[in-house]
Amino acid sequence: MPTSKKEIFGTEEQELAKLAKALSHPARIAILKELAGRQTCVCGEIVQVLPLAQSTVSQHLKELLKAGLIKGTVDGVKSCYCLNPEALKRVEKLFGLFFAEAKRNCC
Repeated sequence: MPTSKKEIFGTEEQELAKLAKALSHPARIAILKELAGRQTCVCGEIVQVLPLAQSTVSQHLKELLKAGLIKGTVDGVKSCYCLNPEALKRVEKLFGLFFAEAKRNCC
């Protein structure tokens, strides 16, 4: 049985990879942009602004929630989502450190 090797990497590398994976689909970027543009919690309208099926949007929202990039509440069939500002600050910091180091060490 194959085992995961990610534990051999540091927590910062693991966290950056988790966030990068969550950001790696254009639909998720579109969802984040939509939430950022509204600057408030969005209930149900996300499906209406994306050219995707409701089930597909739900899967992308689930991935963003799992990564902590958005917050959400479910009340029966009504779901509301908004950005998680603390997580976005963390993304900015981790990617900023990563690219700053890459620039310093570039030939």
